[in-house]
Amino acid sequence: MIPTYDDIVKIRSSYSNVIRKTPLHHSETFSRMSGSRVYLKAEFQQKTGSFKLRGAYAKIKSMSKEEKKNGVIAASAGNHAQGVAYASKLEKIPCTIVMPLTASPAKVAATRGYGAKVLLQGVNYDESWAKAQEISKKSGAKIIHAFDDPKIIAANGAIGLEILEDLPDVDEIYVPIGGGGLAAGILLAVKKRNPKIKVIGVESKGFPAMKNSVKAGRLQAVKGTRTIADGIAVKTPGRLTFKIINELIDDIVLVDDTQIVKTMFLLMERAKMVVEPAGAVSLAYLLDAKPSPNKKVVPILGGGNVDMYLLGQIVAKGLAAMTRMIRIFILLKDKPGALKEVVDEIASLSVNIVEVVHDRLSSNIDAGAAGVTLSLETEGKEHAQRLVAHLKSKNIQFKILP
Repeated sequence: MIPTYDDIVKIRSSYSNVIRKTPLHHSETFSRMSGSRVYLKAEFQQKTGSFKLRGAYAKIKSMSKEEKKNGVIAASAGNHAQGVAYASKLEKIPCTIVMPLTASPAKVAATRGYGAKVLLQGVNYDESWAKAQEISKKSGAKIIHAFDDPKIIAANGAIGLEILEDLPDVDEIYVPIGGGGLAAGILLAVKKRNPKIKVIGVESKGFPAMKNSVKAGRLQAVKGTRTIADGIAVKTPGRLTFKIINELIDDIVLVDDTQIVKTMFLLMERAKMVVEPAGAVSLAYLLDAKPSPNKKVVPILGGGNVDMYLLGQIVAKGLAAMTRMIRIFILLKDKPGALKEVVDEIASLSVNIVEVVHDRLSSNIDAGAAGVTLSLETEGKEHAQRLVAHLKSKNIQFKILP
């Protein structure tokens, strides 16, 4: 059953003080970088760190006493898991979450922290979902689907209402798509109020399941490849979400992991916002494609639950992607002052040396020589190019490392 606009309004009115209205932040920085007038919908500031709590709470709150008796079960890579666990805690009912073996340890720990029993089964969401269905049949626990449920979809639609309240003249809304629950809800809310507003879905290039399905006019499964955006790594979209999205979506576009990493880094550095990969895809597309000059656009930042170890990699890879960090290898004569000469030339261009690795003993280093790997921090591409040109002009033999 497809939820209605009235269902969205009704669910929103029942939120009480559990669900926050998340802020809409205008960003001068990202407006300048994309050519659009960018307003960031900060769903990563929702309780439990993502929009997923909206649907989980609405669904569990609506269950009868009889349905709640055997508790609930869900499959999730992380954010839906935390939403269901937290909502179950509020309603004081048992909760089991099946998570993929590849789920972020931080998300697993957070889910357990809300009181849920966590089972690690399957290598991706689809395999975890199959296990959750199996357990549900045996235990009688009510399945809380991550996206293909009328209540879940309607609850997500409230995000669209919030955007229209804060920015009535918005031109375009960019929405992350995995299974499609977020996009379906926003489409139902926004298109009912103003059909002229464009809603564009954004998927990972590694898992373009909804894009392929809309193109084919029927549900399509994808094999899927590795992607940093695990929260939208869904092989098969929902039947209900596909029906809504196929009818109402204006377009579905794709981004790759390099674009996502760069955007996460920029959000941290420029906006002081920690956003997870799946939550950053909408802004990533805007910054890379620059599709909407001068238009008022809202990219939805869906979640902010990031593993701390991943954040370290994001910083390093983000610096490298923007040529703010480069690594060079130089083969020097093993004599006093040889390294100092190179360091002095680098310092003359105000390039910061972050790390020095000095190697005399490897088999590929000749006797009487030393290999030096330097990690260098620059101001950006032009600064790095000036450094490379300067080193060449001084006849310093080097190679840039990946």
